[in-house]
Amino acid sequence: MRGPRDLRDWIDMLRRTGELVEITQEVDPRLEITEIADRALKGGGPALLFTNVKGSSIPVLINQFGTERRMLMAMGRDGFDEIGEEIAELLELRPPDGLRDKVRALGRLKGVADARPKIVKSAPCQEVVWPEPDLDRLPVLTCWPDDGGPFMTLANVITKDPVTGGRNVGMYRLQKHSRNEIGLHWQMHKDGAADHREGAEERQEVALAFGTDPITTYSGSMPLPKHIDEYMVAGWLRDEPIDLVQCTTVDLQVPANAEIVIEGYCVRGETRPEGPFGDHTGYYTPVDDFPVMHVTAITSRRDPIYPTIVVGPPPCEDLWLGKATERIFLPAVRVTLPEVVDYDIPYAGTFHNCVIVSIRKRFPGHAQKVMSAIWGTGLLSLTKAVIVVDEWVDVHDYTEVVWQMGANIDPAHDILMSYGPLDQLDHAARLKALGGKIGFDATAKWEGEGYTRGWPEVNRIPDDVKARIDALWPSLGIDMPGHVR
Repeated sequence: MRGPRDLRDWIDMLRRTGELVEITQEVDPRLEITEIADRALKGGGPALLFTNVKGSSIPVLINQFGTERRMLMAMGRDGFDEIGEEIAELLELRPPDGLRDKVRALGRLKGVADARPKIVKSAPCQEVVWPEPDLDRLPVLTCWPDDGGPFMTLANVITKDPVTGGRNVGMYRLQKHSRNEIGLHWQMHKDGAADHREGAEERQEVALAFGTDPITTYSGSMPLPKHIDEYMVAGWLRDEPIDLVQCTTVDLQVPANAEIVIEGYCVRGETRPEGPFGDHTGYYTPVDDFPVMHVTAITSRRDPIYPTIVVGPPPCEDLWLGKATERIFLPAVRVTLPEVVDYDIPYAGTFHNCVIVSIRKRFPGHAQKVMSAIWGTGLLSLTKAVIVVDEWVDVHDYTEVVWQMGANIDPAHDILMSYGPLDQLDHAARLKALGGKIGFDATAKWEGEGYTRGWPEVNRIPDDVKARIDALWPSLGIDMPGHVR
């Protein structure tokens, strides 16, 4: 198996590797935990386990994904590219070409079959059935002073497609309205919202799973096609299928290793004001109407642990969840855009505001073709600004990217304006979830694009000179603290 078996195994791993600090002083879930966690995150600090939370007997785990090292530890991998290749293999749609490909395809199909979730009859997440579904017992954080109430932010939200019956697992913020009611922030572009809109029955069942193993938790945030089961992919990445157990009051299955499970239902058409909420944009999102989940049961492990995450002005803990997705799904992007060399989604761009992409330019207008394709691809379609550079540019070096933008863009010809769907959280849009987009062609221009002056070469030292200086460098005695060559 890759990665920790469950949340407790993960906490033990963090403890053994010096990546966890346990805090025994009493802290308030209103604002205080946020401030501590935010300082720890921005300082590159450890995961935090609060064992003395005011108003609750349940410990709080936070900042578990707060560094690249911990994110990779959680995934049981040495690098994100390794995971990306595995996802690409799983999602490969190309028909087999020849006997060797057919044999590989058979092996892949067996791997998929082995990764399918298993249904078990009993599970740790149901060791305790709460006598009444009382959300007040949970140490739910109020992260920011103007939040509309306490919010849960790290759950697998499980629903069922009303047409196909297929499972959907998402990750959405959840506002605690009362001791047995929850606001479900299903943004219009997400699959959970589609399941809610398209159902014919009055009631839609929902389950919330908190505190699974980290791969299973992360799977709720993966931008997968709707027909792909997130828990099957999680099993594929774990090299071991996810054990699921039937809920006690709704017809849904939840991860058996979860710490806490909340069961309930929504009534289609029933909404309630949700928010404000200090979101990953760094701004409060305004009050809007969203569905209400009526809680029918809460089950848990004995002595459960409540995991959560703080989002706000970047960087926050969601940085590494987002970076993992960026790297992992690069091969999937190349399936439809093979000209893409690399891309970067800057965390300061809050995931939907900016994408930088390098391409192998092969024809006039190629950069504009890539912009249009990105605006038509899954959740990348919500991107507000696309910057396209040549294949040799390091998209992760923002200094280099800005250099190329400043040097290579003629604003009269190299900027493409468009209009379309935006992230529902984008407060700059005049209309909700709909507004302008901009693309910057920072590639070298060709004569076929109307550039007739002859494009200049970049100043570069020859490789042989660099090699000679590399050999000479240690003897020069030049101290450059902090310099990265």
